[in-house]
Amino acid sequence: MWWGGRGQSFNIAPQKEEPEMGHSGPKFVQRTGMLEPRSRQLDGHVASGCLPGEQILAWAPGVRKGLEPELPGTLICTNLRVTFQPCGWQRSQETPLSSEYDFALVNIGRLEAVSGLSRVQLLRPGSPLKFIPEEILIHGRDFRLLRVAFEAGGLEPQAFQVTMAIVQARAQNSQVQQYAGIPLSKAGQSSGSRKPPVPLLETSEDWEAERKKQGARGWRVSTVNESLPRYFWVPKRTLDSEVRRAFGHFHQGRGPRLSWHHPGGSDLLRCGGFYTASDPNKEDIRAVESMLQAGHSDVVLVDTVDELPSLADVQLAHLRLRALCLPDSSAAEEKWLSALEGTRWLDYVRSCLRKASDISVLVTSRVRSVVLQERGDRDFNGLLSSLVQLLSVPEARTLLGFQSLVQREWVAAGHPFLTRLGVTGASEEAPVFLLFLDCVWQLLQQFPAEFEFSEFFLLALHDSARVPDTLTFLRDTPWERGKQGGQFNSYTQIYNPGYCQPPAGNSVNSQLSVWDWDLRYNSEQILQFHNPGYDPEHCPDSWLPRQQPSFMVPGPPSSVWLFSRGALTPLNQLCPWRDNPSLLAVSSRWLPRAAISSESLADQEWGLPSHWGACPLPPGLLLPGYLGPQIRLWRRCYLRGRPEVQKGLSAPTISGLQDELSHLQELLRKWTPRISPEDHSKKRDPNTILSQSR
Repeated sequence: MWWGGRGQSFNIAPQKEEPEMGHSGPKFVQRTGMLEPRSRQLDGHVASGCLPGEQILAWAPGVRKGLEPELPGTLICTNLRVTFQPCGWQRSQETPLSSEYDFALVNIGRLEAVSGLSRVQLLRPGSPLKFIPEEILIHGRDFRLLRVAFEAGGLEPQAFQVTMAIVQARAQNSQVQQYAGIPLSKAGQSSGSRKPPVPLLETSEDWEAERKKQGARGWRVSTVNESLPRYFWVPKRTLDSEVRRAFGHFHQGRGPRLSWHHPGGSDLLRCGGFYTASDPNKEDIRAVESMLQAGHSDVVLVDTVDELPSLADVQLAHLRLRALCLPDSSAAEEKWLSALEGTRWLDYVRSCLRKASDISVLVTSRVRSVVLQERGDRDFNGLLSSLVQLLSVPEARTLLGFQSLVQREWVAAGHPFLTRLGVTGASEEAPVFLLFLDCVWQLLQQFPAEFEFSEFFLLALHDSARVPDTLTFLRDTPWERGKQGGQFNSYTQIYNPGYCQPPAGNSVNSQLSVWDWDLRYNSEQILQFHNPGYDPEHCPDSWLPRQQPSFMVPGPPSSVWLFSRGALTPLNQLCPWRDNPSLLAVSSRWLPRAAISSESLADQEWGLPSHWGACPLPPGLLLPGYLGPQIRLWRRCYLRGRPEVQKGLSAPTISGLQDELSHLQELLRKWTPRISPEDHSKKRDPNTILSQSR
């Protein structure tokens, strides 16, 4: 997956020859030390096709290794990507971005040159190449691995040239960071003829339609705060002047607004932390309280980051996980599971699922306002809000519903994708969104009949987030994305042979989104996005009529609670400034801490006082397990660089299943001689099996 960008020239090591295309194949011409990007038509088995602004820097014939069978082809470096093109393979014009051999420069996490059996050099941006490589290993940040052996053992000049071109293209790419998106379209399609497959929530009409869809009658669309998305939901009776004043008392102006309205009547809100250094007057405090209550007498403030990892913890765990999953990991096989536990990644997945389960209980057990409060309101608020909706209503578990959920809670809410995914090189890298996708995968494993989408859809979204090719994951805020998108107003054909000059004028349409899957995947691949085990009986509107919220029990009058460390604690007041502007910082009265409980909120009779009475689980609510082996490693994602481990995973196609069957039959033939006929007959005898089980 790729995005367009301006072509750049790259200096590489001095050389006397550079390949130039002729009718009979590549020939060499005299050059200085500059490898000049230019239009090239690679002859023979190399298929041409590049994006607007993309320029071929170097190429070399080679063989893809590590998978069976080995595949001859050509390794090509451009100013945007490194790609391996097998002999006879051509990029489809209908899906110009679909190739499992493409690695965006920003997606390359580690680059290694290999010579012989022992010489391995880790190539960092700007580092010189100490020998002519026989092989090159490209480790993707998305856990993929591309291993290419050069022809003639690396003695061909192209092997040195393409390796150095990749090194310096990565260095140049990390410095420029000018990602403007790419113009995606099928031939003959204009900006006005293509409707986004998922509402992008870039207009007030989109937000109003979504509000009506959720049945949030007590809310309206507002546009008064520039630190938030252009549009958001506030209580209908709250004036814009009150919204503006109230939001000024929250961190970065991210005041309370509706995230999701439960069909039973509860409201899930999200906001930043209280700005306790402010000095609100009585009118401002009343406005803040009114927005937090959202018309409910029962309010629960959720300390979002309590019991969850910090951003630094998430980043460190992900780095450890990626290092462990490399083919050359130093962890011994017998200690691999212990090393996996030591990464803490699965612990963090478990923590997120547990907290989301508790919050879903709070939302569905009583009619109330539940407020997710995180200081920046851009990371774990989105993660928990999304998981709560997935656990609470079947509609969010459909393919369209899930995409709309991600667009609303992550993209429109301003999750800083570029920073968190390390594209900008900032120190605040932490793949929170990828942690969320892992949580969703865990739910898919535990409740396979409840989700319309499949593991392969999650993989496609995982890879799209790591390699942003549209404005969806291309900016840190909706304002940046909208500003960039406003500069372009037309779709442009992108599949052209050779070097493509950047089109004049505007080239990216603001309606383009990551949800345009048909421009990345063919129809057969898109079919794999659908879960064949999904039960259509779990349709969005079959379990709870929106007009009958009577199954939810009202909360007690004027009750305010803090949910922290798995327990509800009553609060004396809702805002920290009523008695003293610095009350939040100095008083334990506002932030009491309950003892950490080993039980979930549902196990504690929903964590509610006994006089409220027990409340049965509402239909449609999922409560996942998160103990011990219930949380598993996402092997198909994280072990993609180790193809031998992928054997035995269920294949998505008939041909794939046939290959796996052949593999298992071959293993059976190898193992059969080790079993004596007597042992074999015993294992096949049901009576023997029953007696052993006793």
